Amino acid sequence: MSTNARCVALVGPYLSGKTSLMEAMLHAAGAVNRKGNVKDGTTVGDASPESRDRNMSTEILPARFNYLGDDWTVLDCPGSVEFLQEAMHGAAVADIAVVVCEPDPARAIMLAPILRFLDSRSIPHVIFINKIDTVTQGLAETMEALQGVSGKPVVVRHIPVVEGEVVAGYVDLISERAYSYNEGAASDLIKVPEALGDDTELARQELMEALADFDDTLLEALLEEATPARDEIYAYFKAALADGHVVPVMLGAAERDHGVRRLLKALRHDTPDVSRAAARFEAGDGTAVQIFKTYHAQHQGKQNLGRVLSGTLKEGDNLGGERLGNLASMHGAALTKVTAAEAGDVVAIGRLDAFETGQMLTAAGAEKPEAWPVRLSPIYAIALHAEKRSDEVKLSGALQRLAEEDCSYRIESNPETHQLLLWGQGDQHLQVGVARLQSKYHIAVETDRPQTPYRETIRKATQQHSRFKRQSGGHGQFGDVVVDIAPLPRGEGFAFEEKVVGGSVPRQFIPAVETGVREFLVRGPLGFPVVDLVVTLKDGKHHPVDSSEQAFKTAGRLAMSEGLPNCSPILLEPILKVQVHIPSEYTANIQRLLAGRRGQILGFDAREGWAGWDRVEAFLPQSEMSDMIIELRSLTLGVGTFDWEFDHLQELSGKLAEDIVEARKQAEAH
Repeated sequence: MSTNARCVALVGPYLSGKTSLMEAMLHAAGAVNRKGNVKDGTTVGDASPESRDRNMSTEILPARFNYLGDDWTVLDCPGSVEFLQEAMHGAAVADIAVVVCEPDPARAIMLAPILRFLDSRSIPHVIFINKIDTVTQGLAETMEALQGVSGKPVVVRHIPVVEGEVVAGYVDLISERAYSYNEGAASDLIKVPEALGDDTELARQELMEALADFDDTLLEALLEEATPARDEIYAYFKAALADGHVVPVMLGAAERDHGVRRLLKALRHDTPDVSRAAARFEAGDGTAVQIFKTYHAQHQGKQNLGRVLSGTLKEGDNLGGERLGNLASMHGAALTKVTAAEAGDVVAIGRLDAFETGQMLTAAGAEKPEAWPVRLSPIYAIALHAEKRSDEVKLSGALQRLAEEDCSYRIESNPETHQLLLWGQGDQHLQVGVARLQSKYHIAVETDRPQTPYRETIRKATQQHSRFKRQSGGHGQFGDVVVDIAPLPRGEGFAFEEKVVGGSVPRQFIPAVETGVREFLVRGPLGFPVVDLVVTLKDGKHHPVDSSEQAFKTAGRLAMSEGLPNCSPILLEPILKVQVHIPSEYTANIQRLLAGRRGQILGFDAREGWAGWDRVEAFLPQSEMSDMIIELRSLTLGVGTFDWEFDHLQELSGKLAEDIVEARKQAEAH
């Protein structure tokens, strides 16, 4: 493998054409003889069954090519916001990201999550406006929309050459050269159309003024009305891009090969080397490998995909406290064995279960650096179980491997509802997870909606006298208790007290009474766990022969079963505190959405660090949250999201509460 290979991540919204662009780049570089097609499932990217069934990327997939003597790895990253974790991981280790988007200004908001991530990490990136052959509006509207979602200045690198209603080529503002698109081939050099002369000069001046904001020498030249040499402008541009000061915008149509070679040449000239990425992760001087993806394959086992940030990696080296096994380069789903990898290379490390995504391997150990992307919080869940009982043990291991491949999955075994939950980033994300269980591990599962962990409590106090007495051939069973049952303030839980005098209940039997009480509270009169009450043992009786711990435990349970129905039991539903993050233009719609789900709006303000976004806070019943993300994203072009945490329990009465209790009874009857 090569010295100082570079890495580019292709990111951007779903349907923007990232996989098609990667295929066009590979074809232009001669890495494939024939371009694949996403619809036909013949691309190097999107190799998994889940991706091809859905015509969408669902995980990072690398490909390698050599262009004009330089070695590259391109990472095709998923575009759906539900797979944002994967895109963040791919972009984090790359030298540069190409943000692929459509020319529709209304869809520019879909770039906000990934642009925000790139801006926050100062990862160099360019925007490639794909499908330029379908443009129906001027470039100015699209640029304005892009600037609205970018935290860095966006600068035009190309302006389109329009013939009639068709984008026939472009003018490169730095080289001041014009090109005419050729279907499926390199563009032809042409003269700058006379009609674009003034537009080209104006746009070029605006580009240099944007660069001058970050270079005093260029600023001084412009103030003196001097014209810098072309090579100097290239140098200013390269430095501003590498430092993350500006975001260049380029044009093309990947499926027709328009602008693809110009993009490759710009990347070759302007992309910083691996030392920039190494500095982000504080890799140091020795050999360092940042693991950014884990795969589990049926025949190859576990593969950790890493970027060599510094040094040289060899088969058999000791890194991260382990002796490395097989090394391989990865092109699509194909692995090719290699014996060593240099700084800049992307390499798969085979069969080392000790390593996980996010760890940086060095001679000192394996640690997740501070620069590694945060793990996204789960926002959608399904309950699942294996169709065959014999697969239940296999399912546990398969879910663990699923979460190793994509850490935005989380597994929860809920002890209250007795459901196994798979948490993720949305409906499509979880559907892909279920499909992988079937395709990779041959485990068919049935899914259901997660149950809401309701509680119940009491609203008034009572005193209860209960006796358990049973006579058999030998020793009998006798336990007699008098308890006070009273409500506690919300959130106080459960308390047990005893005020027995005179030894009416011997000391050794009092803990048994508490045990019996606690056992009953697992399922109260309404069918749910009982909370926020205090039970006080006041009095009782015992028999010197027939009394036992078991008898008093049963008496405690009996007291609760007879007494609680007299305490005006009421249902409690869990209430979450939710923070919804959306573009400001959708705030009014989201407030209506929350109100329609019995939410209590607490207020809204600007989302910190996100220009043009709001944060709406509300209390929301947990039962209303289950599929909220689906509706939220449908209202916000897929970019709306939320954070949540449990806040309190709230009384629920009326028809809704009656329906919940009745449903619980029917479920238990079955």
